[in-house]
Amino acid sequence: MVTVYDVPPEKLILKTAEKLKEFDAIEPPEWAEFVRTGRHTEKAPTQEDWWYTRAASVLRKIYVKGPMGSSRLAEEYGGFADRGSKPNKAVKGSRNIARKCLIQLETAGLLQTVGKEGRGISPRGMSLLDNVAKEIYDELNA
Repeated sequence: MVTVYDVPPEKLILKTAEKLKEFDAIEPPEWAEFVRTGRHTEKAPTQEDWWYTRAASVLRKIYVKGPMGSSRLAEEYGGFADRGSKPNKAVKGSRNIARKCLIQLETAGLLQTVGKEGRGISPRGMSLLDNVAKEIYDELNA
């Protein structure tokens, strides 16, 4: 059986983002075209549909690394802030983006709350990712 671990993450995320566009519960907020993704970035993302790509990435990350909340996801999407002549420092990404993605994915039924650990992958979300992984695996080995 083909799983998420058997295909390249970039292809899986892009194909999953296309599938997520079909869900009514997942749509970018009105502020999404103006927002920076963290303190470490200078500008907003230039991709037209970056919100779906981020949601797909969050879904894959929770599948691979287990249940997590918005704070841990913000760490995952963080980077290094330029502090001028001082050494660069690791900073978190946007917790608001992580939180909104988690809420939308949970509303769509792809995530579920796991006690105090945060949100984990639901059977429906696992099935979606595994089916997309199977499609990609078939394309690569055809």
